[in-house]
Amino acid sequence: MRTSVGTGARDTRTATAAETGAPDTQTLTAIETMAPDTPAVDAGEAGGRGMRAVAVVETVAGAGGRTVLRRLASAPPLTLRQTGPHTVHLVSTAAGPLGGDRLHLDLRVAPGTTLELRSVAATLVLPGDGPSTMVVTAHVGAGATLRFVPEPTVLAARSDHRLHVRLTLEQDATVLWREEIVFGRHGEPSGRCHARFDATRDGVPLLRQEFTVGDPALDGSPAVYGSARCVGTTFMTAQAPAAVAEGVAVLPLAAPGTLVSALADDAVQLRTRLEWGERQALPLATP
Repeated sequence: MRTSVGTGARDTRTATAAETGAPDTQTLTAIETMAPDTPAVDAGEAGGRGMRAVAVVETVAGAGGRTVLRRLASAPPLTLRQTGPHTVHLVSTAAGPLGGDRLHLDLRVAPGTTLELRSVAATLVLPGDGPSTMVVTAHVGAGATLRFVPEPTVLAARSDHRLHVRLTLEQDATVLWREEIVFGRHGEPSGRCHARFDATRDGVPLLRQEFTVGDPALDGSPAVYGSARCVGTTFMTAQAPAAVAEGVAVLPLAAPGTLVSALADDAVQLRTRLEWGERQALPLATP
């Protein structure tokens, strides 16, 4: 792991939109422009059959300062459902991501509003024609709050996945961002994944991190994952003191913020360890 700290069936996967409409061409272009370093999926690798889908969540401040979800735009397999005043669940309405897919989730949290993004189940990454790509871009306005806490991503055997998170924060924005990756289903080897996380506040880097899963020559090393079957991280804007417990470490960042990193034998143990680390910071991190 490298960290840099600064100051369903295929024929069901139609690109229909949610009730509020699909992202337009301008939205698609903007999202891809925001993530220029995301590894591209070659058209030849994808075999011309990979899905290209974009889902968007956008908040706006309503009367009395309440949060209004102004826009929920879905495209299978990324389907969004509002489940609370400021809570949205990601529902997988088709299998995926499959090899060759290019999926984008764009979160726009307006100043002074709150958004919590969850998922109803784990994401299963499956093999296919070339690598799959998932890009998540999020802009959190001044004084806004974002909790990104989906269920784990499971790397099925022979899958090849790229995950890139690009998070931009304005002044006084508050974020808790949790990512959990499981090395294969029960009894099978892990697929491959290259993950990158970039967070900036007002243009200043807060955290840049990359790690790779699925290289047998490295994964089993005690200096990498050892015998662990899961890896997870939580990025928080809340500040916490340095702390270490079994399988988990809490690292205060140079700029205000905290990174919690954990390894575990299973997803339940991983969640427990990450939540322990999150509780070392502010009440925002408490479920």
